[in-house]
Amino acid sequence: MRINKDEIREHIKGTLVETLNITFIESDDLASLEATMPVVHELTQSMGVLHGGATISLAESLAGIGSNMLCGNDEQCFGMQISASHMSPALVGDTVYAKGIIQHKGRSTHVWNIDVFSRNTGQIVSSIRITNAVVKKVLYIKKD
Repeated sequence: MRINKDEIREHIKGTLVETLNITFIESDDLASLEATMPVVHELTQSMGVLHGGATISLAESLAGIGSNMLCGNDEQCFGMQISASHMSPALVGDTVYAKGIIQHKGRSTHVWNIDVFSRNTGQIVSSIRITNAVVKKVLYIKKD
């Protein structure tokens, strides 16, 4: 199965992923995913650098979409645990690049490692580990 960014774009309309302007990179490999996010003023903390929460949102979005693409038709995935280490800043005008690799694809959990890098400096911004729960699909109604 190919990761098609147009299909993802349709799926994320009106969500936090769209609000953060996260763009997924097409790939043939479901065991890893890549995405970018521009660093804009609205995503900074009081010191003027990318907010850790925005970085974690990028990582959780990547792992969430990745896990849901790996699930069966009768399953869906939800985040259940996140551990993040922030190592260097990303500044307004930069774009951060995230690469997520699945470490464990079990029956009831998926574990992802996501590294986020500054495109301007090449330095690692954050390293994040996410565990997703795999559950039976439940119907959720999207409210407008």
